[in-house]
Amino acid sequence: MASALDEEEICKDDYYSLLNVRREATQEELKASYRRLCMLYHPDKHRDPELKRQAEQLFNLVHEAYEVLSDPQSRAIYDIYGKRGLDVDGWEVVERKRTPAEIREEYERLQREREERRLQQRTNPKGTISVGIDATDLFDRYEEDYEDVVGGGIPHVEINKMHISQSIEAPLTTKDTAILSGSLSTHNGNGGGTINLALRKVTSAKGWGEIELGAGDTHGPLFGMKIFRNLTPRCFVTAQCGLQFSSRGARPGFTTVLARHLDKNTMGYLQWRWGIQSSMNTSIVRDTKSSHFTFAVQLGIPHTFMMMSYQHKFQDDDQTKLKGSVKSGFFGTVVEYGAERKISRHSVLGATVSIGVPQGVSLKIKLNRASQTYFFPIHLTDQLLPSAVFYATVGPLVFYVAIQHLVIRPYMRAQQEQDLQKQRESSASNIAKKKQEAEAAVLLMQESVRRIIEAEESRMGLIILNAWYGKFVTDNSRKHERAKVIDVTVPLQCLVKDSKLILTETAKSGLPGFYDPCVGEEKSLKVLYQFRGVMHQVLSGDTEPLRIPKQSHRIDGDT
Repeated sequence: MASALDEEEICKDDYYSLLNVRREATQEELKASYRRLCMLYHPDKHRDPELKRQAEQLFNLVHEAYEVLSDPQSRAIYDIYGKRGLDVDGWEVVERKRTPAEIREEYERLQREREERRLQQRTNPKGTISVGIDATDLFDRYEEDYEDVVGGGIPHVEINKMHISQSIEAPLTTKDTAILSGSLSTHNGNGGGTINLALRKVTSAKGWGEIELGAGDTHGPLFGMKIFRNLTPRCFVTAQCGLQFSSRGARPGFTTVLARHLDKNTMGYLQWRWGIQSSMNTSIVRDTKSSHFTFAVQLGIPHTFMMMSYQHKFQDDDQTKLKGSVKSGFFGTVVEYGAERKISRHSVLGATVSIGVPQGVSLKIKLNRASQTYFFPIHLTDQLLPSAVFYATVGPLVFYVAIQHLVIRPYMRAQQEQDLQKQRESSASNIAKKKQEAEAAVLLMQESVRRIIEAEESRMGLIILNAWYGKFVTDNSRKHERAKVIDVTVPLQCLVKDSKLILTETAKSGLPGFYDPCVGEEKSLKVLYQFRGVMHQVLSGDTEPLRIPKQSHRIDGDT
């Protein structure tokens, strides 16, 4: 289903669509379209009082559109602000700035000021909650330990560790930002916390610097500095140094990373770390539209390893990803595989199975909700048990499918329908007005259409037999839905000139004789026409340009 349009877009008159011209239309194109519509809607051409009144309304609307788009200053304001800008903001700008270029420059300046005000109000919170679960009793039980214990037949599952971290950013200016972060951790009854304050300053278009102060009950005070610098358009470097104070004294540390673009989709990294857990690391990361590949080698104390991972990205609406990795070093070997998928507009759910020696088997579940991350590592067994691997793989799949069908999809459908209903209610009066205007336009077009058809028939030209605009139901799985279309045969025939029909890329609901029959939903235009005595048919998207006749639209005689 198409994303919902906001109320302002629905209620805005699209002058380009009304005149059926491109947004880059020249003065000659505007004038030609305006003259044609004036001939169609001129009040003096109609004797019936009701038709005369309707023609006058439509004539004034066409005149208003032409007046705005034919004036360079008004057109520049309309392109930037829309119709509302012409009423208030736009004319205030024109009083100070006369040319279209100056109007755009003034608008960009106002946008920067508004962006600065938004920065002052934005904190950009980020957080992580991790809950470690020990479920080894499900697979590693020793039955003799439970013979004399009441309830010993029930496996014991417990939470053995937790970690909570949160950070907020407070923009001071467009170049200065304060970052406050903190964390709390506990493991088997022992825990602690830290708090950090960082000040970041953008020094130039090529780099920034940061100073960090921290304190905690386990590591003591911390002082650190970090810089980032683009050396060339394809290469950058980061350097970080810190001084950690504790009961054992001050422990310095230094880390630097050199990165370079090897090609359009590939990055190479070199990292050197000195101090606590000194190491050297090199990695290659290749990221494309359909895949992500990483290869890394690290030499260090105490961790030396080699790692390779691959992720396949499916090009679907749910942004499904399948991933796998192998990591081997002095600590042992770990193989991981898993998947993640978007389950709502702001939420991504993922699950990974980890099989290692001597680590055992674990299931890791992660939920990203906007800028918050919820992580649940579940340790199943210390041994390599096929049953643990099976349940870790199949269990999340069964659970996901059940939740997807029973909870997520019904909720999403209900939410979309609710949003559409609110949108319809908020735009009901405007749509009713547009419908009346469209019906009046069709009545006024009748005589012109009769003459156009006679002229086209005399030359075996373009005859619009049937045309519908709106939502079509073509998917068999959606047969229960009702098509929402309107007949636009007369308006389209009225636009035919010299056996040609040309529609621009603007939304077709703004064309003369058209209106939106299904607000917020995906719309198409279906046309059945005859050209040189041969039947043709075409289905065009709402904002797709359309030119007919075309050989590709021809309906074969044997179909």
